[in-house]
Amino acid sequence: MKNILQSPELLKYILETSSYPKEHEQLKLLRETTVQKCQKDSLFFMSVPVDEAQFLSILLKIMNAKKTLEIGVFTGYSLLATALALPPDGKITAIDVDREAYEIGLPFIQKAGMEHKIDFIHGDASSVLNDLLAEKQLESFDYIFVDADKAEYMKYHEALLKLVKKGGIIAYDNTLWHGAVAMAEEEVELDVIRKKRKHVIEFNKFIANDSRLESAIVSVGDGITFCRRL
Repeated sequence: MKNILQSPELLKYILETSSYPKEHEQLKLLRETTVQKCQKDSLFFMSVPVDEAQFLSILLKIMNAKKTLEIGVFTGYSLLATALALPPDGKITAIDVDREAYEIGLPFIQKAGMEHKIDFIHGDASSVLNDLLAEKQLESFDYIFVDADKAEYMKYHEALLKLVKKGGIIAYDNTLWHGAVAMAEEEVELDVIRKKRKHVIEFNKFIANDSRLESAIVSVGDGITFCRRL
């Protein structure tokens, strides 16, 4: 079977037959609003795809996760999907430098009745992670989702290994990077993809050799690397 990244027809089939029918109403409205409001700047692609969000939702329920951390929120699609998957007393610490984007999604989070689960922190992720470490939040998160600047993944990783529980999961998004990790640099057409390609490749190699965890790259969405802390 073709990789989803290489087959738009396959992705369309999956979304139309399996993903869209099960999408929560507020997630659907948030997705559509994100496209509408961010289309001019071509930023809507930064949202987590529907099929990926549903996969992560099932994972969170299997894990019985209650306390999670999200780095990189954008308009909040993955954030809302996570909130919906957590139990009533679940809590999410969400970090992003762009409050304006988060506020696009906030009304849908509120209509879904999920705002009470979310602590949104407007700020630089590295600084906030240092604050969490200083507050002795060591080994307190069941699950961490990272969808931010790919050049910063390596820097975040050391802090996140201290914050996630033993046996907990850190999920890094976009680690197939639109297929560019398997291409020669000159084959990558878009500058925005080419600029971060080396960072993603280096990060993938580092994770594959990190003895502190088990890891797997899953070909859903734009690729997710799951790290289970040992």
